[in-house]
Amino acid sequence: MTEEWTRRPYTLTFWFGELRLFAVTLRSATRAGNPLARLGEARPAEPDFPTVPPDVDVLVLRSEPIAAHLPPVTVRDGTLRYVPAQFERYFADLRGTFASYLGTFSPKSRSTLQRKVRKAAEILGGEVSWREYRKPDEMREFHRLARMVSATTYQERRLDAGLPGEDAFLCRMDELARAEQVRGYLLFADKRPVAYQYCPVVDGALVYQYVGYDPEFQRASPGTVLQYLVLEHLFAEQRIRYFDFTEGEGAHKEFFATGSVRCANILYFQATWRSRGLVALHRGVDRNAAAVARLLERWGLKGQMKKLFRGTR
Repeated sequence: MTEEWTRRPYTLTFWFGELRLFAVTLRSATRAGNPLARLGEARPAEPDFPTVPPDVDVLVLRSEPIAAHLPPVTVRDGTLRYVPAQFERYFADLRGTFASYLGTFSPKSRSTLQRKVRKAAEILGGEVSWREYRKPDEMREFHRLARMVSATTYQERRLDAGLPGEDAFLCRMDELARAEQVRGYLLFADKRPVAYQYCPVVDGALVYQYVGYDPEFQRASPGTVLQYLVLEHLFAEQRIRYFDFTEGEGAHKEFFATGSVRCANILYFQATWRSRGLVALHRGVDRNAAAVARLLERWGLKGQMKKLFRGTR
């Protein structure tokens, strides 16, 4: 194995929609790709099958650029390849001016964005107040305030995916801040934080890693407004080349993006009965969850169930 693989535990989580059922922790070697650093490179139609070392359970490739859709499960030469997720990784190219960027939107979309900023100003105390944080002492203050917002979000309450508060995370945040490789953004209602973004800098791209907003202020579209202000600032600054919306798809990411890269998360196991069973169970849970989601959508209940689960109106 080369140095690009990092040994760390990998958690294979079983989700039924947004409901976390259980998880299995595996010994892994992980390679986290940066598809934006490889824009323009030719992608092989079929990724290689690496050999799984005997002292790990799984090799994990995250955000691996792919040329075409991959079958979910493939077995070759004693190795089982499982592809649990394939997605567009959206990004905004920050070269040029903010005005030219806004020019890529339809007139209706531009008008909607500007109307949301004006409406937010009315709701949030008469003006739009926000701040960028960078230095170590600033990032500690950002973290304290952002944790207040994170505690109100469904990501933290239901998905255990809020802004971390552990000492290890804070130490890493401090390291990144000293190296000028992280930024935090907060939107305020008067002096109360209502939305945040925590964004490390990776290979010249600002990564949309932890985000959230207080659902009490949902009417002000705080996530959208903060995103608009952050991008406006980054275009004016011209120090960051890309804003990377990272893994997963969503209307917010697609709306603000200027491009995307087709990627996959890929797991390689030794093709044992245990790994086959684990993969079959994971796929089965995903398929059943997708079937239920389709039924709810057909009955017009999907949006209502999401709001009920997230505790939003």
